[in-house]
Amino acid sequence: MKLWEIAHSRTGDKGNISNISLIAYDEKDYKLLAEKVTPERVKEHFKGIVKGEVVRYELPQLKAMNFVMYDALGGGVTRSLSVDMHGKGLSSYLLNMDI
Repeated sequence: MKLWEIAHSRTGDKGNISNISLIAYDEKDYKLLAEKVTPERVKEHFKGIVKGEVVRYELPQLKAMNFVMYDALGGGVTRSLSVDMHGKGLSSYLLNMDI
C-alpha cells in the first residue's frame, strides 16, 4: 500500500531544512502510520536527497506526525541549484512510500 492511500501531506522549508507533515485521513490509520513510517524508513526513502538527520514529532490528537529533515534542500532556497528549491515536491515523494 502507498501512503497516499491513507494520508495526505504538506511541506515547508526553513533554510536547508525540510518539514513534512503526514496526516491520516482516518483516525484508525494513525496507529499504522506511527508503526510503519519511522524516521529511519523516511531517511532511507529519501536516500540521496536528505543528507542529515530525520526527526519525527507525533501529534496523535491531530492524527498526524511531522518529519523534520536536516540538510535536505541542497543548501536552501538561496543556495540550491535544484528545480524545487523549497522542496514542495518532497511531500508527494513521501506519499509514494510503500508501507
